[in-house]
Order: sequence, then structure tokens, then C-alpha cells
Amino acid sequence: MFFNTGYLIYMIPAFILMAATSWYVKSAYSKWSQVRARSGMTGAMAAQRLIAASGLYGIQIQPIAGELTDNYDPRTKTLNLSQGVANSPSVAALAIAAHELGHAMQDAEDYFPLRLRAALVPAVNIGSNLGWVLIMVGLFIGITQLAWLGVIVFSAGTVFALATLPVEFDASARARRLLADSGLISGDEASGVSNVLNAAALTYVAALITSVMQLLYFVSLVGGGRRRS
Repeated sequence: MFFNTGYLIYMIPAFILMAATSWYVKSAYSKWSQVRARSGMTGAMAAQRLIAASGLYGIQIQPIAGELTDNYDPRTKTLNLSQGVANSPSVAALAIAAHELGHAMQDAEDYFPLRLRAALVPAVNIGSNLGWVLIMVGLFIGITQLAWLGVIVFSAGTVFALATLPVEFDASARARRLLADSGLISGDEASGVSNVLNAAALTYVAALITSVMQLLYFVSLVGGGRRRS
């Protein structure tokens, strides 16, 4: 009842898109992680220079385990860089470090889309766990209104995915400007930075499409259940 061929019709294209995007990201990262930046600076060194040049204060740089696990934590004002980024003087490392610094700049400027995304986190945590439960219970006991409430609660994840796009696109735009204005990249390195950042941006687009498709499936499920009743 809750998992059927209709689910596959909605989700298989989304899963294929996610897999293709993941492959593209890893391919772009693998290619440009092997190209040494002419500046010879590692991701951590470049981040430190850009922090100083941007007039940001109190930002710490911390190495973390994993690959492509880089992130900026606004709670601790910490730039978490994976070992492959922090210690590598590659074009990919500079692109990723600058992108995460873009988030630090957003935080310092109180960038509204970043605040909006952060405000949605509690709703997403609740919706991802509670939404589908309400949908199933509502359909099982025949209370369509409860099922529709579940759809609304579950939709918080889709709203979050949509709110993420301007945050990530803006951070990438800042990264390109930071690296170009600082002289840390030159010539064909700019295309490498764009390749890495564009590939990463596609993952957020794919995540949004996947979330929309899943939401549409639940809408069709509840709508179909209402018609059957």
C-alpha cells in the first residue's frame, strides 16, 4: 500500500540523477585534485590568507576525517577541512576551502538565506521522522486529514532543499571572487575552480528534485487514498 510501483515511477529517475551527480562530483574533484595550483598553497593556507584578506575574525581552521566532508560550523566559527583539502595544494582544494569560507562570510554578514535555512532545521528533523508516519497512520485508519497533515509536515524537507540553493550558489560565487581577487588562481585554474564548484552545486539541485519527487509521490498516495474512500 505504501511502497508500490508508483513509488518506483517517481523515485527511480531521482535516484539515477543522484547517482549521476555523485559520479560527476567525484570525477571533477578527482581531476582537479591532481592539478597543483600555481600558488603552491594548500587549502588550509589559502583559507588562512583569505580569512585575513576578508577581515574575518575568530574563524578557526580544523582538519577533519573523510573525503569531501568539508563544512563551516557557524556555532563554533570553525572551518572544517578534510585532510585532502587542508593539506593539498591542488586547484580542487582551493575551490572547496574558498567555498566553505564563503559560508563564513555569509554568517558574518547575517545573510538571510543562511539564517532561513538554519531556522528550518528543527522542522526538517521533525518532518522527516513524523511526516511519513502521519501519512501511513492516516491512510490506514481512514482519516485523510491526518494523512494530508503528514504531507504538509513532510514537505519541510523540500522547503529546506529549496532554501539551500541560494546559500550554496552564493557561497560558490563568493569563492570564485575571493580566489580571483586574491591572485591565488590564474589562467585555466579558474575553469577548474568553476568545474569543481558547479559539480558540487548540482548535488543540491539533485537533492531538491529528489525531495520534490518523493513529496509528489506522497501527494499522489494520499490523493488516491481519498478517491478510493
